[in-house]
Amino acid sequence: MSLNQTTPLNQITPLESVSHPQLAGKQLELYVKREDLLDARISGNKWHKLQLNLAEAQARGCDRVLSFGGAYSNHLHALAWAGRQLGIKTIGILRGELIQPLNPTLQDAVEWGMHLVPVSRSEYKSRNDPEYLADISARFGCDYVIPEGGANALGIDGCSSWGRRIREQCPDLDYLCVACGTGATMAGLAAGVGQGPRVLGFSALKGDAELNLRVGKWLAEADSPAQWDIVHDYHFGGFAKLDAALVRFMDRWHAATRIPLEPVYTAKLFYGILALVEADYFAPGSKIVAVHTGGLQGLRGMQANIKRLR
Repeated sequence: MSLNQTTPLNQITPLESVSHPQLAGKQLELYVKREDLLDARISGNKWHKLQLNLAEAQARGCDRVLSFGGAYSNHLHALAWAGRQLGIKTIGILRGELIQPLNPTLQDAVEWGMHLVPVSRSEYKSRNDPEYLADISARFGCDYVIPEGGANALGIDGCSSWGRRIREQCPDLDYLCVACGTGATMAGLAAGVGQGPRVLGFSALKGDAELNLRVGKWLAEADSPAQWDIVHDYHFGGFAKLDAALVRFMDRWHAATRIPLEPVYTAKLFYGILALVEADYFAPGSKIVAVHTGGLQGLRGMQANIKRLR
């Protein structure tokens, strides 16, 4: 079975022009690539990183796939649903404790058949070590391992194809902006759009000193001529951290654009873009495309905290 038999995951999502008070008088065009409209379960960039990995697992005849993530992992959420559709067993190695009751992200994953295995944060740090991967694969009889966030060559290739389609959709873009976790989505998009546009990644993590190195390595391996940079100033305290200022921004953004955001990635992305707009980072006349990478399902588990900060 192909996932495209159950949902049109290769549809071309729209580029939506945005009007926002912070853009007034700046002579800039801002467009949002609405990948959040792709699918509610495999949302945005997660599909592009999983597509080729799952096809490879199927081609090898694998009956189970193992991957890694945290308690609010969109990656594990998407993998669980995809595995259910394809008849592939999924195992999620979870960073930290399995807290009951499960948050909505993990509850979905369990209902879709994913076997969640909580490990200590110290053990989780070994997730890319070959010896550890061999051991944990043997422990669970796993045939195929996808790194955290889908950050491998196949995941990057999937995002590269996506980047080429964005460039075809908007051939005269000057900047492509995207939120960063592992950096694999950014690297793939940058390789796909190629020379010309400048690709800006907005890190959702605090103090990830290796992010630039990872992206640079992946782009060197792809022999990409992309121009790129990573902005580290808008993480709001770290991964999945938020404060009242970010919540207020989300509310103002939605009132102005009617485009929903979530606080882990996309709210920080658009906050950062508009902060750079106010700092006159972008030359007048620039066309900016910002990629909405979805993840809106994660809002369900953060509503109480968001409400408290309003």
